[in-house]
Amino acid sequence: MEDERGSEDGSTMVESAEMKRTDTMELLKKLKVTVGKDAASIHDHPKIKTLISEEEVAMYSKTICSNPNAHFNEPSKLSDWCDVSVTRSPLAEDKKSASFISPNETILVDVISHTKHTTVSREFLRAGPRELIAMDPRHVKAAIVTCGGLCPGLNTVVREVFMALKNLYGVEQIYGIPYGYKGFYEPDLEIRLLTEEFVSDIHHEGGSVLGSSRGGHNTKMICDAIVDFEFNQVYIIGGDGTHRGAIKIYEELKSRKLKASIIGIPKTIDNDIALIDRSFGFDTAVEEAQRAIDSAKTEAISAFNGIGLVKLMGRHSGYIAMFSTLASRDVDVCLIPEVKFVLEGPNGLFAYLEKLLHQKGHAVIVVAEGAGEELLDQSQMTRDASGNVKSQDVGLWLKDQILNHFKTTKEDMTLKYIDPTYMIRTVAANASDNLYCGVLGQNAVHGAFAGLSGFTVGLINTYYVYIPMGEISVGRMKVDVHSRMWHRVISTTRQPQLY
Repeated sequence: MEDERGSEDGSTMVESAEMKRTDTMELLKKLKVTVGKDAASIHDHPKIKTLISEEEVAMYSKTICSNPNAHFNEPSKLSDWCDVSVTRSPLAEDKKSASFISPNETILVDVISHTKHTTVSREFLRAGPRELIAMDPRHVKAAIVTCGGLCPGLNTVVREVFMALKNLYGVEQIYGIPYGYKGFYEPDLEIRLLTEEFVSDIHHEGGSVLGSSRGGHNTKMICDAIVDFEFNQVYIIGGDGTHRGAIKIYEELKSRKLKASIIGIPKTIDNDIALIDRSFGFDTAVEEAQRAIDSAKTEAISAFNGIGLVKLMGRHSGYIAMFSTLASRDVDVCLIPEVKFVLEGPNGLFAYLEKLLHQKGHAVIVVAEGAGEELLDQSQMTRDASGNVKSQDVGLWLKDQILNHFKTTKEDMTLKYIDPTYMIRTVAANASDNLYCGVLGQNAVHGAFAGLSGFTVGLINTYYVYIPMGEISVGRMKVDVHSRMWHRVISTTRQPQLY
């Protein structure tokens, strides 16, 4: 087979030709040109391509074309503001290396189409190793920092960033920044050189071995520290607030015309980061939350008129509460921030609880921490170090309200309250999240060596992509109460509108 790898941008075929794209094994036998030499790893390769003029293209009903008038929002490149020497990736010399991704390969965001109408979609660069890299691994000095609250999988991400840097690219200088952003400049905190011995088993542990904290962002002091320590790759693991801080660091280093990549890896246990399919740690959180619901169910059915009340994370969105409710199938009422409810009146929560106790003798309630905020005492609201609003504890508040109501009605009942918040966020990642974190970490490193900066790594439509940081820091996702997923919750719990 003729080798067509000679293009400067690392693509494997002439990109100007009209192409059809597929990765189905049925057509693999028909195609005359494939990418790479190992058919067993075909799923990791850029999509199989063949000229659109071939007869078998007739089976396809959609032609996807670029829009020359549209702006493709791709991550910034170091070469935009400083001199970059392109060299061949060390992975090219390793027989065990992954297949290379064309720098022009993209993933569509909007995949739902229509048989009769034109479909439009944004697209982002597909993540993965490039054949040509913009940094010499011998001269790379990398830093890894974890910011914000704890989340299952943090240690796995740290480990895999380290392992990819060292074992795939041969980087020797990899440092851990202690306790979030302030670790860059606080004189009492020591920036430590990481070793393979130190990180090898940390994926079995919860928390962050580097330490994490909220707040502490000072753009100038952080950038000065990056310059002083001569870091040229900085991996920042955190949520939307952390990414807003990372954007400031990226912009400051860019204004100084420094050859330093700022790479984000999105983290929030609430799964409310925009665009991406899910955030790491979410699967583990749902799994652990289900255990708490199981306990609440056992307590409820073991008592006369028993009520089990579980408070779960979800300050602004109810994803954990929603998915945990669906996973357990034992919840009677699921309360989330996106859906208002009232306590009193014929359509209120109290009336429905009375009905449940009369009908089945027990009830299980799941409440997200941000639910019912309009009912709480606004004077008790505070802010944490990151500026996030901290409301009155809705779980304890709801517990007291339910107990007081049944005391007033003089109806005998028992309520058990379970708050597994810190147990959930401090466990080690489960198998699903460990796999996810590993690929996120590796692709973050590939993006840095591709010479990109100011980007984060995410999963969109099951593919890993490079997303400009600004895209995911504009706001949080909310549960769509008109979606089929929320309708599944209602059909499972059978709860009415509680207002």
